[in-house]
Amino acid sequence: MGIFDRFENAVERGVNGAFSRVFRSGIKAVDVTSALKRAMDDHVQELSTERAIAPNHFTIRMAPADMNALGDLDILSDEFVQQATDYAQSQGYSLLGPISIDFTKDSDEFTGQLQVQARNERGAAAPATASSPSPEHPIIDVDGEKWLLTEPVTVIGRGTEADITVADSGVSRRHLELRITPTGVIATDLGSTNGTFVEGHRIDAATLLDGNQITIGRTRILFWTHPQSEDAQ
Repeated sequence: MGIFDRFENAVERGVNGAFSRVFRSGIKAVDVTSALKRAMDDHVQELSTERAIAPNHFTIRMAPADMNALGDLDILSDEFVQQATDYAQSQGYSLLGPISIDFTKDSDEFTGQLQVQARNERGAAAPATASSPSPEHPIIDVDGEKWLLTEPVTVIGRGTEADITVADSGVSRRHLELRITPTGVIATDLGSTNGTFVEGHRIDAATLLDGNQITIGRTRILFWTHPQSEDAQ
């Protein structure tokens, strides 16, 4: 039984907490990054001496003037997510889902005041920041980004409705399903336009083996269920 099963009840209760900080010169992008790291550190759940789960969803509240001064949040959000993910990895924190950030304009906040609320939000896949693969929770590498599969079914595709989204025009919106079963992980093509290939062979469905390479569009996906096979890559 993996950490996601053993601590499921605790996770569902979530981690909720907020802190505020005031910046005299107004809020800059680097201040947001620092606040995200602080929120992550403040709300880590220590499961053992070797395992800690950090929150992965953050709501940031600030005055409208500060939010306008930051610039294009659509662009900055991606950078904040990447920096927060990298920080979790550097600290050895496990995540229960991909990091997500919501920005909220709050007219009650003073200019230069930043408030962050953090919580756990379970997803079908999580960045594999500090986890090893297992048959219950395999790890996949999607063009260099490692994901831990935390739910029985994970969908990969180009559309926002997919659990793992890839920026590849050759990939359908819902292209590939990975289903964890008692007898193995089954990869199923979801009627995609360009097909799914396992070890170079086009498949409708196939049971995956450690080290298998899956190709959808121009995207390469590697698959593992055991740490030793992952280390061999």
